[in-house]
Parts: sequence; C-alpha cells; structure tokens
Amino acid sequence: MPDKSRLRRSISNWASSSDHYARDLRRSYADSGLDTIAEAPDRELVRLRGTLRTVTLRPRGGVPALEAELFDGSGVITIVWLGRRRIAGIAPGRSLQVQGRIGAHDGTRILYNPRYELMP
Repeated sequence: MPDKSRLRRSISNWASSSDHYARDLRRSYADSGLDTIAEAPDRELVRLRGTLRTVTLRPRGGVPALEAELFDGSGVITIVWLGRRRIAGIAPGRSLQVQGRIGAHDGTRILYNPRYELMP
C-alpha cells in the first residue's frame, strides 16, 4: 500500500507542476496583447503566441504535412504546414507567434499554413 500513496503523491506533484507551467505561460503571453488560444474566435484573423509541445510529420491526403501543437497556457491548437516535411527552427519547446484563421477538422481547432515568427 505505501507504493500507491507514493504514486499518488508523484502524480499530484506532476499535475501541480504542469498547472504552474500553464499559469506561467498564460502570464507571459497575456501581456503581449495577442489573442489567447482558448478565447480566439474561429474563422477570423487571429494572432497567437505559445510554445510548441509536439512537432510531427503527418501526411494528409498523400501530401507531406508538418503538424505541431501550440500551447499558451489557456489551450492547445494544432498548426499544420501543408507540403512541408520540416521547417528550420520549428521544434518542440520553441516559442512561436502565428497569424491566420482558425478552422476545425474532426472537432480539433487547426491553423493551416499560418504566418509565423520564431520567438527568442
């Protein structure tokens, strides 16, 4: 039984640290004057800033597509660059500002081929 309580504490500590991380991201990106992912409207031009959590090559309809998850502490949005296998500087952990129109596919909010700027 002591192993279960230790596991619960570990999971609780991990969840708490990810909550702190999300809060810190919200604070740092809120001051930028940009939209937050959670509140950004669909089908309207938006500017978002966040950190890339994952970057994956996932072909769509036989066309190469670089897919990434952008996280700003308020939510996650999928970014897809069609026709690209890789983009220099696009990697997990990188801060990025994107501009485009949010669409939806199978219940997932997506930005296709956004303008982007790598942040320091």
